[in-house]
Amino acid sequence: MFNFNSVSHAFLLNRYRALPLLLTSVVLLVAAPVNALQQSELEVYPPNWWAGMQHPEVELMIYGEGVADDTVSIDKGKATISRVNALDSENYLFVTLDISGARAQDFTLTLTDNDGSYRRLHYSLDKRKEGSASRKGFGPKDAIYLIAPDRFANGNTANDNVDGYQDKVDRQLKGGRHGGDIQGIMDNLDYIKSMGFTQIWTMPLLENAMDKYSYHGYSTTDYYNIDPRFGSNDAFIEFSEQAKSEGVGVIMDMVLNHIGSNHKWMEDTPSKDWINNEGKFVGTTHKRESLHDPHAIESDIKRFSDGWFVPTMPDLNQRNPHLANYLVQNAIWWVETAGLSGIRVDTYSYPDKVFLSEWTNRLMDEYPNFNIVGEEWSVNPAITAYWQAGSQRHDDYDSALPSVMDFPLQAAVVKALNSDESWNSGFISVYETLATDFLYGDPNNLVIFPDNHDMSRIYTQLGHDKAKWNMAMTLLLTTRGIPQVFYGTEILMGNEGSDDHGIIRSDFPGGWHSDSDKNAFTGKGLNSDERWAQQRIKALLQLRQTYPQLFQGKLKHYAPVDGVYTYFRTADSTDKNSEKIMVALSKESVELSLTSFTEMLKEGQTLTRVSDGKTFEATDTISLPAMSASVFIVK
Repeated sequence: MFNFNSVSHAFLLNRYRALPLLLTSVVLLVAAPVNALQQSELEVYPPNWWAGMQHPEVELMIYGEGVADDTVSIDKGKATISRVNALDSENYLFVTLDISGARAQDFTLTLTDNDGSYRRLHYSLDKRKEGSASRKGFGPKDAIYLIAPDRFANGNTANDNVDGYQDKVDRQLKGGRHGGDIQGIMDNLDYIKSMGFTQIWTMPLLENAMDKYSYHGYSTTDYYNIDPRFGSNDAFIEFSEQAKSEGVGVIMDMVLNHIGSNHKWMEDTPSKDWINNEGKFVGTTHKRESLHDPHAIESDIKRFSDGWFVPTMPDLNQRNPHLANYLVQNAIWWVETAGLSGIRVDTYSYPDKVFLSEWTNRLMDEYPNFNIVGEEWSVNPAITAYWQAGSQRHDDYDSALPSVMDFPLQAAVVKALNSDESWNSGFISVYETLATDFLYGDPNNLVIFPDNHDMSRIYTQLGHDKAKWNMAMTLLLTTRGIPQVFYGTEILMGNEGSDDHGIIRSDFPGGWHSDSDKNAFTGKGLNSDERWAQQRIKALLQLRQTYPQLFQGKLKHYAPVDGVYTYFRTADSTDKNSEKIMVALSKESVELSLTSFTEMLKEGQTLTRVSDGKTFEATDTISLPAMSASVFIVK
């Protein structure tokens, strides 16, 4: 048996994989000298909590052999036990603590069995960091860099393979692990910052102890521990702190809908209703429309929400209040522990709707200035807008979600650039999509993007046409919303000939020491087009940092005319003579009279073209080359 008396309290035994998992909490099992269960183990989630939280309670999930029938007592202090619940498994006990008014403290829970034997669990209520509750989340002034950690940079080769984890490093296998890790991201924070990105969103870093295809991170097997092949909890905290010191926030990718089939819940399920469809695979319909369709039948709604993605991703039943609370507390725990600036929620609309309202409201109650973006993969603005807080919706649903991923705009940009210009095609698709912004509670807080980890790269979507890529990136880095750029987009990475996710998420050149010929971090080996693209992104992001008030302000656009789409970014100011940014996207070679924009340009104002510094008067006519994207500073 594992001897808990001989190991630091910072470690708990994972009984299913026999691996010591580093936790950031203070959790200690004490074997009582008389009548105590011998060599027993207990695990507790969350592993620690904080005094002074908005919510007055914390529910502990205690796991241990035969713990369900134990009685629980607490030593003296201001934390008290308000409820104790046992479910179907004899090995889980849910203990709710009332911590209202409790100070930061350590205390002991004693769990006593019917035969008089007992186990003691030491628990900590920690002091919150200064300003934790008022933390500012990411917003319109920011630009997000999306990273697939396994494919970005390998900073620590010692964790490429870990004993007890079946999925080993194989860089030749497109769906295999390639060795990228947290250290690799930290080693290249200077590159990310120098490019102009102010936020980093990584695909999930939590443990994915799956037999294969585990690199992507979306099959969680432990909600409280970083996968050791990426690093550790301490490494993630260090990464977040180091990024913050460089002025870069960290957004954590969270999965509320499903787990990996190797999660220990699949071997010992807390309750019979913990997993949807009685723990058996029934595929989801993916018909998110059923949640909004006034003609929908209940079975379609249930099949969408309760169905599984694939057999290896069991679908969680968030209607179970203990599971719901577990997921709420886990998110708060990571925000506090790692000092997060935001959360991205995978497959946001798939979990139970009532739970989503509860989860998001609890997070926003704790952190009123925080930001959370939900993935709702629909190109229908009415459906994406439904989930954003403040939107007008067809029912009285209480959504507190600040942001959603703007899939409608992404699709419209690709459609516009791959279509000929006419009265009903081309840039009109972008114009019409943005015209539906009245549906959203806050369109400027939408996350916009040219591509992401689940779709072909934008360079490939646009037929490897550099001019189209430039127009797309210029638009998406200057229009309303918070731009997100997938790693490698800045050097024209593509996936020609394959839409396999393993190819889309190819290794970033320079992230492995063995890649000596090409290094995008230093520029070594990049061709002229790749260097140009990298500098173009850098220049556009610099613009956002120089004029943050404009990108937090308003978008005013003109309907496309003769293949030209023109728009302005302005500050929230009534001064018509204040600084602006003008963007003109043109598919045709045209002479553009600036007097066409007298509502936005006033006589006496000067326009400076960002690309070459050339200046124009507001009464001039300017030449726009075909397939061009021109940005002007207006003063």
